[in-house]
Amino acid sequence: MTDITSQQYAISEWPDTDEIYRRLKELIKQPIRPIRRDRMQEFLGYFEQKCARSKALTDEAKKFIPGGVQHNLAFNYPFPLAVDKAEGAYLWDVDGNRYIDFLQAGGPTVLGSNWAPVREQVFELLRSCGPVTGLFHEYELKLAQLVNRFMPAVEIFRMLGSGTEGAMAAIRAARTFTGKKKVIKIGGAYHGWSDQLVYGLHIPGTGRREATGIPRGANSQTQECFPNDLGQLRRRLARNRLLGGTAAVIVEPVGPESGTRPVTRDFNHKVRELCDEFGALLIFDEVVTGFRLGMGGAQGYFGVKPDLTVLGKCISGGYPMAGGVGGRREVMACFAAGIGGTGERAYVGGTLSANPLSCAAGYYALLEMERTNAPVIAGRAGDRLTKGLQQIIEHHGLPFVAYNQGSIVHLETSGVMLLDFRNPIKLLREMKPRKHMMEEMGAAYMSQGIVTLAGSRMYTSLADTDEVIDEALNRLETVLASVE
Repeated sequence: MTDITSQQYAISEWPDTDEIYRRLKELIKQPIRPIRRDRMQEFLGYFEQKCARSKALTDEAKKFIPGGVQHNLAFNYPFPLAVDKAEGAYLWDVDGNRYIDFLQAGGPTVLGSNWAPVREQVFELLRSCGPVTGLFHEYELKLAQLVNRFMPAVEIFRMLGSGTEGAMAAIRAARTFTGKKKVIKIGGAYHGWSDQLVYGLHIPGTGRREATGIPRGANSQTQECFPNDLGQLRRRLARNRLLGGTAAVIVEPVGPESGTRPVTRDFNHKVRELCDEFGALLIFDEVVTGFRLGMGGAQGYFGVKPDLTVLGKCISGGYPMAGGVGGRREVMACFAAGIGGTGERAYVGGTLSANPLSCAAGYYALLEMERTNAPVIAGRAGDRLTKGLQQIIEHHGLPFVAYNQGSIVHLETSGVMLLDFRNPIKLLREMKPRKHMMEEMGAAYMSQGIVTLAGSRMYTSLADTDEVIDEALNRLETVLASVE
């Protein structure tokens, strides 16, 4: 990688994918190594002793909200925490406990939480306009122009309400433009919760396993291929050509589940070539990687031009209604605003899509990320965190695996996300205990003041100074030193 690229993007060096998979396979071959029972009881005692108000609030919420919380990321073990304040690298719960925030709302806040310069611009917008008008606002144009400047492949951009909506719209545009129906995803990837994409979710080869409440017809044209298996992808594209063709291949460009199953460095280039060969569109789901890997996103880092790009999370810097789809002008022309229609264009909508608040927040967040070099600095923090974790793992002789793609840091301790249906007996036998171990690890980290995503993923930000990372490593070692 050139020095120029490393200065522009968060990934200082692409991880050795083969070595990561070798270590991950070793991890899931072994019996799980959970935290010692006596220590786990001490960690769980924190929640009863220090988080009484969070427990009371979420217990009461169960009477009015399914499961007591509204978002999957908030379903923490042993019970969800209620947050009162977010600032920079930290969160505070309603009981006054402070946490280092490696969740960062699931990835969007590359600047750190509640970045003041963006907040002030949002306040100004609210004073002058309010959050929504139902009519066009200049910030819609300014944000679209800015996205195009950073990602030239996004010639036209349509703001929507979420990454899920962006992926839905991308599939609809691909089918409209190509006249084909079949869509291939990389198994295990998460592209939102729409009917057509809840297929092969989280774990490759699972097909409709998570499709409760979804009619078979809704995802009958969705297919999956295993990560890095270009031969399987070629065979599926070839077979589809005999059955009407493939509308699109959709990928998370660093690998399924934000790189939990990392792809090789040349994977996206090879997928681009296959899409061109078989007349399918290439869709990059950059909900997580867009602007987090650099202002040019994963497509800039890899030097691959997708036909369509799905954005979310970062597009509004953590403010609401964060999502959209953009890409080639002729493909995006499949969408058009207007009441009614003639049936010639793909229909999308959303009353709050591209509202002034979201567009202004996104515009200023992206400018601030560019001004501060936030993606690269966050990536350096991810490098420091990963190196420290690797040293702790080695020091304590643990089979765990730590690696990162810039500011996306993975710490695999149970390996549950690496099980798949190529070994169904092992998957069915070990999924629950490995999943519970991951939940316990997450609870232990939180008891030590570290918020993670599901106990296995961490996002760093501009706010994560060397001092923050070193403090986090000391706390994480307290947990990892307690493993059986």
